[in-house]
Amino acid sequence: MRAFIFPGQGSQSVGMGRALADASSHAREVFQEVDEALGQHLFQLMSEGPEDELTLTENAQPAIMANAIATLRVLEKEGGVTLTAIADYVAGHSLGEYTALCAAGAFDLATAARLLKTRGQAMQAAVPVGVGAMAALLGADIDTAQKLADAAAEGEVCTVANDNDPSQVVISGHKGAVERAVALVKEAGQSWGIKRGVLLPVSAPFHCPLMQPAADAMAEALGANPPAAPLVPVVANVTAAPVSDADTIRDLLVSQVTGRVRWRESVRAMEDIGVDRFVEIGGKVLSPMVKRSAGGEVETVSVMSMDDIEALLKAL
Repeated sequence: MRAFIFPGQGSQSVGMGRALADASSHAREVFQEVDEALGQHLFQLMSEGPEDELTLTENAQPAIMANAIATLRVLEKEGGVTLTAIADYVAGHSLGEYTALCAAGAFDLATAARLLKTRGQAMQAAVPVGVGAMAALLGADIDTAQKLADAAAEGEVCTVANDNDPSQVVISGHKGAVERAVALVKEAGQSWGIKRGVLLPVSAPFHCPLMQPAADAMAEALGANPPAAPLVPVVANVTAAPVSDADTIRDLLVSQVTGRVRWRESVRAMEDIGVDRFVEIGGKVLSPMVKRSAGGEVETVSVMSMDDIEALLKAL
């Protein structure tokens, strides 16, 4: 069985999508449709930068989605295949869940782009700059990471935001609490069993209770633009379980804003139901996480270029 997976924030880079657009009219159509939906020259920003503007959450989120959907569109149109014929499940990391739902027909492209623009703006606005922070704990498992977060909280918010794989967990919350957690690792990392704590260059503390205003904004946006039932099941971030019911998907997307991204568990859940091939579309950050999370031997492939698309079509 095969799952198509879609990357999250941090996978953006200046120049993304440019070679694909040069090579395929189908990719160009995707980027043009997203530009029109948002009323901005997002593809120009993706192609030329500046990097600091592309990295802004409200730009990075729809840009990463557009790049992945363009890659998928080229695969489908030029390869003469459909997602339903080649994928048994879809999943995405954080914003990548919207990409997965778009790929599976639950959202059309324009709606997905507008929702991600709204999501990015709402997440940025939820917490004033400098109030929150996030940190990656390297060599940490989920239980140890949560204990460390609890020890560092001291009455503030500090919790696990992303359970990425058995060796990387991300915490999120008030800046002081997250900095205390990093300091604890530096002072006594060996006793915690954590190799390093690294503050992340993010503008807000994602996937923690401080994001509640953004969750409220997304509840309103998704109420006005609800998903349809996907053509293939999506493995949801917050439950690490397949879901196909449209109303449930809408509720889970709201919960996802403040909830933990259970990526390690999602990989294991897909593996448990028979997925042994993972195809990452539009990035190469999730494939290593999949390899580290899987309980057995799984095949991973990253598809980003025309050569990658051609190689995948041959393999199919």
